[in-house]
Formats: sequence, C-alpha cells, structure tokens
Amino acid sequence: MSIRAENVNYIYDEGSAMASPAVHGLSAELADGQFIGLIGHTGSGKSTFVQLLNGLLRPSSGRILYNSEDVWGQKYDRKKLRAEVGLVFQYPEHQLFEADVLTDVCFGPRNMGLSAEEQKERALAALRQVKLDESCYAMSPFELSGGQKRRAAIAGVLAMQPKVLILDEPTAGLDPRGRDEIYDLISGMHRELGITILLVSHSMDDVAKYMDRILVMNGGVIACDGTPKEVFSRVRELEEMGLAAPQISYIMRHLQEQGIPVRTDALTVEEAAREILRRLPGKRDTAAER
Repeated sequence: MSIRAENVNYIYDEGSAMASPAVHGLSAELADGQFIGLIGHTGSGKSTFVQLLNGLLRPSSGRILYNSEDVWGQKYDRKKLRAEVGLVFQYPEHQLFEADVLTDVCFGPRNMGLSAEEQKERALAALRQVKLDESCYAMSPFELSGGQKRRAAIAGVLAMQPKVLILDEPTAGLDPRGRDEIYDLISGMHRELGITILLVSHSMDDVAKYMDRILVMNGGVIACDGTPKEVFSRVRELEEMGLAAPQISYIMRHLQEQGIPVRTDALTVEEAAREILRRLPGKRDTAAER
C-alpha cells in the first residue's frame, strides 16, 4: 500500500500574477508500515506536500501514485483514496462539525456508504483506540479540551480504517503533557495497527524519539531523507535550513568539547544517560550490562 510522489510540482494561483511555487521536483515514497516524521521550517512546503498525497491538491505537474496507480488518472476513485489515505489537519476545528462527538466520528463511515450499525461500530472502535473517555461521546466537539479535540479528529479518520495516516502538526498548541500523551497515543497506534504514519512536526526532540525515518523539506523539495541518527548528524546543514538538532545532541557535543569522550549521536535522554554512565569511573560494567 505504498504511496509515492514522482517529480511533483505545485504552484498556487498558477497562471496569475500571484503565482507562487510551493513544491517543485519533489520525489518521495512512503513504504508500508513506516512511522515517518516530516520536518521543515514554516513555508518549506510540508502542508502542501501532505495535501498532495491525500488528493486534496492536484499537482501542477508530476504524479502521485498509490499502489502504482496515478491518483489523478481519468477513472481513479479519489473518494476511496481519501478513505485509505487519511489526513488529520493541524487544527481539529477544521474537521469537527457535527452536533456531538459520536455523530462526528460516524461521518467518514457514513460517507463510505456503510450501514448505521457499521458506522457506529467503527466509530466506537476508533474512539476506544484514541482513548477518548465515553463521557465525551455525547458532547459537542467544541466543548472538548484541545487534547480531546485532537483525539476526536484522529478517531474520525481512524473510523475509515485507513492504510496510511497523515497528521499535520497534531500537537500544535498543546502543553507538554498533552503533547506527550498525543505522541504516545500515535506511537501506540502505529505498533498496534501496523499502518503507515506520516507526521508533520516542528519538535526535533519528539521526531527523534518516536520516528523510524525523517524527511526534511526545504524550499519545496526533500532536502534530506534518513533515520533520525542519519538526519540529525547533519547539524550544520539543518541549521542552514533554519532547523536544529534535538537538545540532547547539543548537550552531548558540549560535553565532548569539554573533554568528556562521549559519543554525540545520542538523540534521547535515555540514550544520553547510558552513554554518560558508560564514561563514569566504576560505571562501565553496569552500563555495558544495560
């Protein structure tokens, strides 16, 4: 169920005096089952890219292929595409509109032509997957907290049982606890459901902690593609793009500059702690056992 962009270009207001190229010559593939982070400074083309993948935007040129089929082919069913490649917008208010949460989550399955019984069954399963309390089901979506709205919006997409889940800044505006809860939720869903997930984020620390692979966008193209360790080893390049490495990377580099012979490729607190303990006198054996 791979989805692939081939030499894609997209120009806003094409053919007008206000024409603005957002993506150009972009090629990338999301392989089955991967958990992928998409990072880049504001205006780098991230949101345009994910809307192209979902079929909400049509490329000015190039192709978007899902299971080797051009999604803009003459007879292609893009309604089915949007059920299989689900997109959760940055602001959940853009997706929540029904009178109560349960009815809202039923919307996708209803649009797929499922029976009322199947709609409710899928909606309840999705709401349980995102761990939204049952007390919220009969509430208006706009009475929910920010974190609850995110969960409801994700449930609305999950109810369609997508093969690919795309989330555009799902933790924007949340406090640190709320952000951690959403990332833990999404990571757990990835393990349990085995679906492909592409997550747009500005948090380098979270991307390093949770993702298997990172795509870096800059100037409308994929500037870097690799594992977190591969991508964040290129600190100078990232900084030139207006990005940064995780905070732990800078701490480890500072320790090394102070003469402490630690490796600098640690990306999480846990990795850094193990490496520092390994360098402490009398701790070498204990750290090695871990």
